[in-house]
Amino acid sequence: MTGASQQLAPAGPRPSHPANGEPMIDVRDLTKVYGEGLTAVHALGGVNLVVRSGEFVAIMGPSGSGKSTFMHLLGCLDRPTSGSYRLAGQEVSRLGGDELALVRNRRIGFVFQSFNLLPRTTAQENVELPLLYAGVPREARVRRAQELLEQVGLGDRRDHRPSELSGGQQQRVAIARAMANGAPLLMADEPTGNLDSASSVEIMTLFRRLNRDQGITVVLVTHDANVAAWSERVVTFKDGLIIDDRPSAEAVAPAVREGALRAASSGEARV
Repeated sequence: MTGASQQLAPAGPRPSHPANGEPMIDVRDLTKVYGEGLTAVHALGGVNLVVRSGEFVAIMGPSGSGKSTFMHLLGCLDRPTSGSYRLAGQEVSRLGGDELALVRNRRIGFVFQSFNLLPRTTAQENVELPLLYAGVPREARVRRAQELLEQVGLGDRRDHRPSELSGGQQQRVAIARAMANGAPLLMADEPTGNLDSASSVEIMTLFRRLNRDQGITVVLVTHDANVAAWSERVVTFKDGLIIDDRPSAEAVAPAVREGALRAASSGEARV
């Protein structure tokens, strides 16, 4: 993320919908190997992790640490070489392509660094897209998309195309789209990486609100401790393994958290 590091805010109090004890993500001995023989790349070397429903978790690590590979597996965008992955109680590690697509559509909302909006369609139409794929009737999907755009503060921008929106507004459209089918898990990959500092605060405040107010489980990948400070828990990868897993209050330097507190109240006021 460029220029935002010193202005992002920490998570503050725990959500009003705290983790309820039921695992949303339950990973056991998960591995991922690309290639074979001498050229094989062991991207993940036996990962174990439980994320409970209602948690807000940041995944960190240097480039090549395995965090992006792990995120792809959690998002059912790829299958592990071995191990078990239970999503909301369902074993998904050995599902076929069509079954994984169904899981993604119903249970996971994705937010990407580059927004991934269709450039020639309006904000309204972008948010409607997952509902269209799910077979939701037109009237219902139009109403749902309008409600979601209102929630992210873009009710008056629903007829605008991505090129007519700022980066922060585009990311808010992407978040609305990720919530379209009511998925209980929101996964974000460097969601503030292309944003300025003010927009980054707005986006992280929105994630926190979804987690607190709606109990949505949030898992995000970031390289920036200032972004991780918004989470409740930080999981750190290195060389395909988890090397640290603790509350963000312990994982993030006190100076980072204390220096960013002023941005929290301003972010809440803007979103």
